[in-house]
Amino acid sequence: MVGLARIATAVLGLLAASQAMAAERLTGDQIKQLFEGNTVSGRYSGSNLPFSEYHHPDGRASGHNRHVTNTDACWITTPDAVCYYYGPQETRRTYCFTIETSGDLIVIRNRPSGRINGLARIEKGDPNNYAAKKSDWVCDGLISQAPGGSWLARR
Repeated sequence: MVGLARIATAVLGLLAASQAMAAERLTGDQIKQLFEGNTVSGRYSGSNLPFSEYHHPDGRASGHNRHVTNTDACWITTPDAVCYYYGPQETRRTYCFTIETSGDLIVIRNRPSGRINGLARIEKGDPNNYAAKKSDWVCDGLISQAPGGSWLARR
């Protein structure tokens, strides 16, 4: 319970700080520059479960989501968002997010709803050595091949 109170206090502090500092919505190119070769670590809103992913320059995302090790995660940017996709083309799951920054805080919003999905920070490089632990998959960059996901190619 003390941990939850600490988190609530931290979130309130971040919200107060964000009022003083305007959030900036990033373009796809800005997201790529910020994420590529770095680790994005944070917590999901609602569940407060952690995520931490190293963003390889070739599109792989190694690390974990909700304590589950990534085995096929890939990332790519669009003109206004970052998208993650998982699995083979036949069963691919794709999730896209807009990214806002306020100081060192990263606000991750579901697209298209705009709902806050999580809060994160950038860790330079791969401090958790995720790339060496598990990252032996290849990303094809074909988010438009996801079932029902062809609209992504038109954006």
